[in-house]
Amino acid sequence: MVKPLTFKGDKKSKKRKRAAAPGDLEDAPSSKALTTISEAKSTENEDDDSWVTADAPGDISGPVMVVLPTEPGTCLACDANGKIFTSAIENFIDGDLATAEPHDVRQVWIANRASGTENLSLKGHHGKYLRCDKYGVLSASSSAVSPEESFLCIPVPDNPSTFSIQTQREKFLAIDESGSGAPQVRGDAEDINFNTTFRIRMQARFKPKLKASKEQKALEKISRKELEEIVGRRLEDDEVRKLKKARREGNFHEAALDMKVKGKHDKWG
Repeated sequence: MVKPLTFKGDKKSKKRKRAAAPGDLEDAPSSKALTTISEAKSTENEDDDSWVTADAPGDISGPVMVVLPTEPGTCLACDANGKIFTSAIENFIDGDLATAEPHDVRQVWIANRASGTENLSLKGHHGKYLRCDKYGVLSASSSAVSPEESFLCIPVPDNPSTFSIQTQREKFLAIDESGSGAPQVRGDAEDINFNTTFRIRMQARFKPKLKASKEQKALEKISRKELEEIVGRRLEDDEVRKLKKARREGNFHEAALDMKVKGKHDKWG
């Protein structure tokens, strides 16, 4: 489920927790205890609203921020009428734009990949899609995705975790600082160069590798006490290791049941 965007400084509402009643863990079935633990870990991952840098095209998904190669730092933004502009970045650490986070919903785009392709669409905060016309003019006023609303993120050679954004006409989005005002972004650059080199910031919970890593760590984070409560007896060190391995591999219920049966046999045998 996609959660509402939050920004630095926003107050987070506290979740109310039910106080545990005496005997809850002792009386609960093993499957319920396991489900409770899994749901707690899942909620922890879903609530991760930190921002990270996309390292590969396949990472780019969900809310994103397109950081532009300008000084001072700016990002791609659009207003409620679909006008594209460069917006000053306020949230970053020690002048490092690789740590940039949005402070304004107009700086955020929702990246979606077209099924079976590498093409991406970028939807603005007002529900309309970024498009590039045949003249290289950008706007965000389209209600549906066509070739003009489809883009390809190409990794920039020798510059890790940066991309050039290519249109379906095989042109590139680029900053244009030739005017007297703020930098503009156009979609008619012929080649990949400094002006077409962008960084994509995204929410950590949508990054595949990070998401998989968090899920793996969540599966490993279970105490001996929790395992003993599920099995219903004290466990040896090798049994704890076996159950943790089973959680990682997805056959925990079977392994826990085997140990419960083994415990009964040892007790009455």
